[in-house]
Amino acid sequence: MINDPTAVLFILTAVVVVATVLEARHHLFRSLGSALLAILFAMVLSNAGLIPGESSVYVFLGGPAVSAGIALILLGVDVRTVIKAGPTMLAAFAVGAVGSALGASVAGYVLADSIGLEAWKLAGQYTATYTGGGANFAAVGAELGTSGELFAAAIAADVILTAIWMVACLAVPVLLGSSLASRSASVSKSASTSAGVEEADVSEMDAPDGGAEDSTDQGAARMLYTSLGDVRLVDLAALAAIVLGTLWAADALGDKLAPVPGVLWLTTIALLLAQIPMVQRLRGAGVIGNYLVLVFLASNGARSVVANIVVVGLPVVYFASITVAIHGLVIFGLGRMVGLDLKTLAVASQANVGGPASAMALATARGYSSRLLPGMAAGLLGYAVGNYSGLAVAALMRGVLGG
Repeated sequence: MINDPTAVLFILTAVVVVATVLEARHHLFRSLGSALLAILFAMVLSNAGLIPGESSVYVFLGGPAVSAGIALILLGVDVRTVIKAGPTMLAAFAVGAVGSALGASVAGYVLADSIGLEAWKLAGQYTATYTGGGANFAAVGAELGTSGELFAAAIAADVILTAIWMVACLAVPVLLGSSLASRSASVSKSASTSAGVEEADVSEMDAPDGGAEDSTDQGAARMLYTSLGDVRLVDLAALAAIVLGTLWAADALGDKLAPVPGVLWLTTIALLLAQIPMVQRLRGAGVIGNYLVLVFLASNGARSVVANIVVVGLPVVYFASITVAIHGLVIFGLGRMVGLDLKTLAVASQANVGGPASAMALATARGYSSRLLPGMAAGLLGYAVGNYSGLAVAALMRGVLGG
């Protein structure tokens, strides 16, 4: 197994190269997307024993590297899109939070005998982590006094399921979107035939998610893959200074003003800078930011070592799986029933399961620019409400199960 950090980073960057080349050259891989490909390829390599499931490289990529990528992407975000997409994203997030609480409660009831006396604690922790991310898992676990052995096992299961769910959320809008588009096309063509409408006019009616918003997303996606003009040395120098200064300022403000998370300061500073004309003229920010996010997602795939399931114990894995599965059924099933679009639901689900960084990473990977900031906002809301919902479910399940 290759454990040298430089070699591990080399392999992850090579994975991203392969993923982006395949996406650019083959229609099948283009529909999957480079983000999903990078996760899957890295997952295969780690499970084959070529690279480790844990490395200091993954810690760096999940910290400063992805933060830098987010800051770079935010420099090109149109804040006006938040006003349009914000309420819809929050509604989707609320549906997902309910699904997580329901899933953890069902898992706790079904697996109470297998988990033991602390099943009610696990229900609270998984409700918290699949409402707002891993920070909530640790906070609720500390509050409930979960045993060290169960705590460690549950974290391992959470890492595996979080990565698998990222893959699912990347794929669902493509798979279900294609199915819905085909169905819409069939209905539209049938209606046009009976009404005598020209078939050429029907093709203009087939946009499944709304043409104006899709064009915004597609334009942002292009900005993440190519620069408008040559990238100059002064662009790279200025972007490096801006990003490092933003990360430093966000960390400093996060330490001094603890109630406000550092990621909120990061977002605020980057958005303020994005309104400066001189910053807007810098080239390459979106491309570099997208690259850093892709390498981060590859590292998430590498951390998903299936062999760890044996060490963790299958009941804990079943617990996490049931929770995420019911969350998925609720957010995509109920969400579609009330008219929410698949892109918003996918980003909101990642805000629930992985937190703001995962939500923004998915929005970036798929080019959903109008969902990027609302997804981050939903993830931050998850930090705030995850602990409350987790402790509430734990109290409820303790009354049901005893403990």
